[in-house]
Amino acid sequence: MSRHQGTSGKGKPSGRGASKPTNKKSGRGRDNAKSNSLSRGNAPTRVNAPIKKKQTPSKPSNPDVIRLNKYISNSGICSRRDADMHISVGSVTVNGKVVTEMGYKVKLEDEVRFDGARINPEKKTYVLLNKPKGFATTTSESKGKTVMDLVANSTSARIKPIGRLGRNSTGLLLFTNDDVIVKKFTNSKNGVERLFEIELDKNLKFEDLKKIQDGLKIEGKLVPVEEISYIEDAPKSKVGLKIKNTGNTILHTIFDYLKYDIVRVDCVAIGHLTKKDLPRGHWKHLTEQELNTLKML
Repeated sequence: MSRHQGTSGKGKPSGRGASKPTNKKSGRGRDNAKSNSLSRGNAPTRVNAPIKKKQTPSKPSNPDVIRLNKYISNSGICSRRDADMHISVGSVTVNGKVVTEMGYKVKLEDEVRFDGARINPEKKTYVLLNKPKGFATTTSESKGKTVMDLVANSTSARIKPIGRLGRNSTGLLLFTNDDVIVKKFTNSKNGVERLFEIELDKNLKFEDLKKIQDGLKIEGKLVPVEEISYIEDAPKSKVGLKIKNTGNTILHTIFDYLKYDIVRVDCVAIGHLTKKDLPRGHWKHLTEQELNTLKML
């Protein structure tokens, strides 16, 4: 008898070759509902497999909005924790209104005051520009080429020019985000002196120079001038004039009144700051010594 029949030579089933009867169906004839096949589309389910939630992309934070306590902390007043305490007792105002809400958010352009004094969350920055012709002294983007274009790469801080120079005027212009320095310049009595070299369409008469020196009254108002003089070794049509006023309109007011046309205006000094080693169209950050001297003026 062949081995495939599974019996011994005596007609009895052999223990090694015997097989137990089974009710299992063949793989081909199995019921699909009980199938253990791993064929595609019929894979077993992992009971304990974690279900992944669909992740929603997080909204990008708004860089122009900041928590009030962080705003105060960045300004160097105190820590965030201490800022919360000052906020809760009403020491902080935003745009003129007292804010006591924890977690309150403000915009960078908001006016935030701590105990009445305005604060700024940015590092104090001071940039000196030697302005060329053809650039308007404004922060408006609708005025064509402006001085802000020239200092765009100097800092990420929101600096602004102090005072004005006409589009075709040249010379020194200081930019900062320090309100204390801005107030120092805009104080009409104790402001910072600026020295201009002015070229006129004709020689300035000595008597007119004396009138300016003694103080002109135009429409009943005194036009303050610190100093005026002829420039050494230059035609009498070129003068040096020192004022504390932050604008340059006053220059046109003076010479229009005396029947002179201004041909050129160049700001050659702001306090102790000069154009030395600063080519036209270039800028620089003030050194610590220059800044300290400026604060003492």
